[in-house]
Amino acid sequence: MKFAILAAGGIAHKMAEAVTGIEKAGMARIQKYAVASRDISRAEEFAKEWGFEKAYGSYEELAKDPEVELVYVASPHSHHYEHAKLCLEHGKHVLVEKAFTVNAAQAEELMKLAREKQVLLTEAIWTRYMPSRKMIGDLLESGIIGKVSSMTANLGYPLMNVPRLVRPELAGGALLDLGVYSITMALMLFHEEITDVVSAAVFSPEGVDWMNSITLTFADGKMAVLNSNMTARTDRRAIVNGDEGYMEITEINNPEEIRVFDRDGKLKECCQVPEQINGYEYEVLACIRAIGEGKMECEEMPHSETLRVMRLMDQIRGQWGFRLPCE
Repeated sequence: MKFAILAAGGIAHKMAEAVTGIEKAGMARIQKYAVASRDISRAEEFAKEWGFEKAYGSYEELAKDPEVELVYVASPHSHHYEHAKLCLEHGKHVLVEKAFTVNAAQAEELMKLAREKQVLLTEAIWTRYMPSRKMIGDLLESGIIGKVSSMTANLGYPLMNVPRLVRPELAGGALLDLGVYSITMALMLFHEEITDVVSAAVFSPEGVDWMNSITLTFADGKMAVLNSNMTARTDRRAIVNGDEGYMEITEINNPEEIRVFDRDGKLKECCQVPEQINGYEYEVLACIRAIGEGKMECEEMPHSETLRVMRLMDQIRGQWGFRLPCE
């Protein structure tokens, strides 16, 4: 599988680290083939650092290269639609960094194009692919905390100095970058239809959401209270509540530990997640498996779930009256 990375920013280095680990461990047949940046020197430096064969000074050159098979889109949220579309139009399989697009309409158009081109398209929301997802699900299904009624989840980092996150034209803000994780955690655990959404946000002087609070009510009566915050570090935990105890998941965007407590608050069980390269490897391996099986989506993150998240975030931003320049 000849692998390429579109855009050579910080997250692209994380992906290169994962692919290098996959290659060294022989976990899958993968070749670090090409990287593209709008700055050719940056692409060349990246290629040299990570051992990619080719460096391109434009995204169009990468998309036109007939040898490229799978492209990881690592550009800012505002450009995911444009860059994924470029690659799909040239018949490439595409793994798009989260948030998948700016809105659901863009996501639907890309999925339609992928079906027309008969290629794989999926979202790189790594928590959907990690072993921790099954571990959490299996524990809940075992009834270890009894009948589940509610959950909370939060994610916060001090990111006010990150240029792409404070600029509306780059689709910045806490919701698309951080809130997508707390939403994803809730939708991985609670599968019923959402019947009510209540949300609020605090905005920066530049006009992006600094922090937000979201309450989801589900058809079966469950409730999820979710927060994201780009002004401060939060404890970044999820708590799932049942009538026989509760479960604590640390670091919801890359779970490290799952702890189960009884109804008296005493620790019953503690589960460590498997050692990993850096966590990005799982989504790449899922793509390789799906492509080998001739699929156009990954079962870990099917198109229906990506659309569910995007439509929910559209609804939430609608409540705030928050529209981005790139829409």
